[in-house]
Amino acid sequence: MKRPLKGKDMKILFVNPFGIGDILFTTPLIKSLKDGGSLIYYWCNERVVDILKYNKAIEDIFPLSRGDLKRIFKVSHREAARKAIDLIRKIKKEKFDIALDFSLDYRYSLLLRLLGVKKIFGFDYKGRGRFLTDKVRIDGFDERHMVDYYATLLKFIDKKLQVHNEIELFIGNSEKEWADELLRRNDINESDVLIGIAPGGGASWGESAFRKHWPKEKFTHVACELTAKDRYKVILFGSENEYDICNFISDRMQKNIVNLCNKTSLSQFAALLKRCRLLITNDGGPLHMASALGVKTVSVFGPVDEKVYGPYPLSENHMIVTGGVKCRPCYKSFRYPLCQNRICLDSIEPSKVLEAVRSNLEW
Repeated sequence: MKRPLKGKDMKILFVNPFGIGDILFTTPLIKSLKDGGSLIYYWCNERVVDILKYNKAIEDIFPLSRGDLKRIFKVSHREAARKAIDLIRKIKKEKFDIALDFSLDYRYSLLLRLLGVKKIFGFDYKGRGRFLTDKVRIDGFDERHMVDYYATLLKFIDKKLQVHNEIELFIGNSEKEWADELLRRNDINESDVLIGIAPGGGASWGESAFRKHWPKEKFTHVACELTAKDRYKVILFGSENEYDICNFISDRMQKNIVNLCNKTSLSQFAALLKRCRLLITNDGGPLHMASALGVKTVSVFGPVDEKVYGPYPLSENHMIVTGGVKCRPCYKSFRYPLCQNRICLDSIEPSKVLEAVRSNLEW
């Protein structure tokens, strides 16, 4: 009888095609398995490579998701085919013992089966886990944090394995130097209280991301209040799709603000974020990057449950602001009602966010 795989014997592939937060939520598992002697590899989407590339616990990264292939296919069928074949060859070459599949998509586990991975652990949502060898059945994620859900997969490897209690994000030296130079050019020095504001919150929800956005007018009010004091400097962060939000805020500011919307890579953003005393943001990837970097946060949550998708681990350094409405959180089983009035967000006044900021900064 073949003995179970343990510790240094294991070569493990993490499969996660989702966004920044979901990737960071798997880092406690990476830490625990690496400490046990396993070799860790990661299959992710192209957009999040910077989140993983400086993590020394990871042997190699395979950046190509189904979404990436669809996007590339629209431009060049040949390039899409080339990248897919290259990915398949690399995965097959490594001869993985185990895959941890977080995708909730049967096509990933099917491909892994065809490539000879014998043990594939993951979540079975609405029958999508039919090609998993061992599975945890779910109707959605509810009441406990995503890290805790992800950690349940470790029982298939070693029931005694304890999950690491922090998410992790690492920064390269070149990005640190770049951030230092940028701050110097903008006359921001060590005596300034640097505050990051991410008024968008990330790209994971695509065209529906606005459903998680606290109004830009209220972010503007908070930024103006903060920069009324000269020692407080604000950096605006955002993606290409958040230009209008960031420009709306910066156009109404009198002083002490730097608008870096779509002007940084993810790793550069991480380096600047590490220099901030605090990040004010909606629910989304920037929040979890700040948490992983040990930066204090004030976050605004609307339809999403902060118990499931909030900062990890929750502490006094991470203050969550929500609206006092009974209908939230309404994002359940990966769906949300098409609410027309967004009362859970619109009911939150700037004074409530400023109160949390002042408390966190010991104003």
